[in-house]
Amino acid sequence: MPHAIRFSRTGGPEVLQWESVTIAPPGPGEAQVRHHAVGLNYIDTYHRSGLYPVPLPSGLGLEAAGVVEAVGEGVTELAPGDRVAYAGGPLGAYSELRNIPADRLVRLPDALSFEQGAAMMLQGMTARYLLRRTYPVKAGDTLLIHAAAGGVGLIVCQWAKALGATVIGTVGSPEKAELARAHGCDHPILYREENFTQRVREITGGAGVAVVYDSIGQDTFMGSLDCLRPLGMMVLFGAASGPVPPFDLGLLAQKGSLFVTRPTLMTYTAKRADLLETAADLFDVVAAGKVRIEVNQRYALRDAAQAHRDLEARRTTGSTVLLP
Repeated sequence: MPHAIRFSRTGGPEVLQWESVTIAPPGPGEAQVRHHAVGLNYIDTYHRSGLYPVPLPSGLGLEAAGVVEAVGEGVTELAPGDRVAYAGGPLGAYSELRNIPADRLVRLPDALSFEQGAAMMLQGMTARYLLRRTYPVKAGDTLLIHAAAGGVGLIVCQWAKALGATVIGTVGSPEKAELARAHGCDHPILYREENFTQRVREITGGAGVAVVYDSIGQDTFMGSLDCLRPLGMMVLFGAASGPVPPFDLGLLAQKGSLFVTRPTLMTYTAKRADLLETAADLFDVVAAGKVRIEVNQRYALRDAAQAHRDLEARRTTGSTVLLP
């Protein structure tokens, strides 16, 4: 009988349980996928903790790669034996076997491993919508990415550099600074030792950056606004330090007629055509060598609780996968 990580109450990593599950044949429009690798993402901790509420009991995880074992009625784009990957709901990627809507799956190119597929889909497609749609980065732009040595951060650094941008990134240690620099970050800032807002102003000669990509939230939000040039864009796409409290929108006028947005990957890939375009663009930059997908940590799927502890303690870099 297949197993999955499930939780029946919100809380810390200890709420995650390794359970036997019964998987029915795929229904209409579904495909049954046996996972070879599962992606670990910070949003998983939000679902587990209750920051992003979900109906309980629940599975967990939004990203995986594997092989189609069966398809339900009406599924014509996929067949048993196809290598596939996905990122997005419904929750349940922390599993050995699952059914999932077939229109959420994309074929994984043979040149990419299952581990790469599981590690790249959510983080890579997030980087893609941030850089190509939310604020379309162009040659000559200067940007700030927080958590530059994290999974999304390392991809953003490489991709933005390939687009001709100057990349400033915050990191938590000298080792992470070197990692970010090796992946295209021109100016790593050690945020525990330096005031990142002051450093950004120094680096840009007082001009500020065109866009800030911020997945940290509460601890960095106001400082991030002060890093922007007039008419700059603040892109808040996570809340690793907690949600941003309400603030007076008049501050945006005072600080230079700034733009603020809170996007999600699910919105940007809700239409299948957008999902396929986003994934294809990601696969292309990886295949061209412009973006390297590096799996820096691996855990057994049943040890997901420890993976969450390490992720929340910022002991991980780059991408992490869980192996069924």
